[in-house]
Amino acid sequence: MYILFPGRHHILTSFQFEYLTQTIKSYSESASNDIVGVIFAVTSANHSGTKRNPVPFYLRAMMIQEFSNNLDVPTYVFGIDDVGTIDNFANYTVKQIKHQSDGELNLTPENTSVICSTPVLKMYQELGFTILPAELEDINTQKYHAKLPWDIVEMIVENRNWENDQNIVQLIHESSFKIWNTYNLGSKVRKILSDPIIGEDGDITESRDYNTYVRQMDEIAELKFRETSPYILSGRIGDIGCAVGSWIKQACEVSELRESDFYGIEVARQLYDVCIQRKHNGEFKNPNVFFAQKNAVTSLVFEQQSMNTIHTSSLTHEIESYGSRSDLLSFIQNRFDELKSGGVWINRDVIGPEDGEKKVLMLLNNEDGANENIYQSFSNQTELANHLNSLSTFSRFLRFTEDFRKEENDQISFSLKTIEGKTYVLLELKDAAEFMLTKDYNDNWNSEMHERFCFWSIKEWKEQLSAVGFELLNNSVAYTNPWIANNRFVDKVKLFDEQMQELPYPPTNALMIAKKL
Repeated sequence: MYILFPGRHHILTSFQFEYLTQTIKSYSESASNDIVGVIFAVTSANHSGTKRNPVPFYLRAMMIQEFSNNLDVPTYVFGIDDVGTIDNFANYTVKQIKHQSDGELNLTPENTSVICSTPVLKMYQELGFTILPAELEDINTQKYHAKLPWDIVEMIVENRNWENDQNIVQLIHESSFKIWNTYNLGSKVRKILSDPIIGEDGDITESRDYNTYVRQMDEIAELKFRETSPYILSGRIGDIGCAVGSWIKQACEVSELRESDFYGIEVARQLYDVCIQRKHNGEFKNPNVFFAQKNAVTSLVFEQQSMNTIHTSSLTHEIESYGSRSDLLSFIQNRFDELKSGGVWINRDVIGPEDGEKKVLMLLNNEDGANENIYQSFSNQTELANHLNSLSTFSRFLRFTEDFRKEENDQISFSLKTIEGKTYVLLELKDAAEFMLTKDYNDNWNSEMHERFCFWSIKEWKEQLSAVGFELLNNSVAYTNPWIANNRFVDKVKLFDEQMQELPYPPTNALMIAKKL
């Protein structure tokens, strides 16, 4: 008989070792039922650095190997990648083990029992496997007579001195204690689980359509690089929020940077996976390209005073939107600390207008689309996008005011004013700019409705950067992208001051070159 032990296995417990040992002994004492192997199926093996899976697979596998040294039977470890929520995950796990073992381990209800104490056990029961309930006392009430591994992880997170707390240490098997202590996992996992910005699977927002997002990133990669490349200093070059590695890929083509090392930092697991795949595919001409899945908001991602160039694009507004102002200020400080003296932080992002609090009148086209069913709900994002595309600019503004940062209780204020038979929207300039910059991202509407673009003008950016010790160089600029103006503003939106003098369109983007003095 085999014992299959599926789970994420971020930590192994003393109870688990005793339970396994006793189970193996019990089987060996029964006729013709010796345990010939214990198989650990480590689920979400392709995840690390996320709230659900903070510990990387290689460390989990090391714990299991040490844990198994004192078992009297052979032990096997197989990584099972996350495939989302599927009803037949148990069957998928069994098939993966058979595949990865080249068919040698064909687990069936006749030759295998499964250790499982979570609701996942029902999947194995449906396949006919015998369940060994371990910590589980009552499946109906989910009552347990021993601490689950994740309970102990949470105890460690809550206790910065956990290594010296016998109430915790006695629960952990010595194999896990050794790995957690050696690799300082308590501190690392604590940072991940306490992060207010990142979601369970390592992303800033759970509403993003990555197929759309990745396509958009690739489409504008050349523009981004062309705009930022004159300011890159060779040496150690970091791209934080590197998405799918497109900017680094462009930089690797530049002969002047051939002796440089490139470091891509991406917190979103889906995007990080694409970066690793691209590296495996040989898409980066420079061999010295390295990627890491880290969060640059809450901590340093490079050594202090080690970097010549740090690049970010379309990132700082996400920190402001999904985190807080203090998170953004911490991010700025971290970049300063990472740069060498004379190093530069190249930050390309959306931007707010100067004098953003002043009141303006906004005239919106109400004849370029429909004006019915403005607030209709859709469960399908494609249907929502089609509906938004069908609305007039005026009606899309009304929908925008209903959806924009509603969950954050940070919606914009406006009123309608009729002048000479035309309806104008009276609101602050920064809120008008917010709508103008966001109104066409219909494919990702649910995600974009969380994001503030116009929180700082470039003058305000300069003040914040100077407070840390950066000098904002003179070639830094806020500008109105002519393509955006011609294709998204003209014949759609006009702005006026309260004396009815027409105003220029607000800036759409900024390129900021911050030098560490």
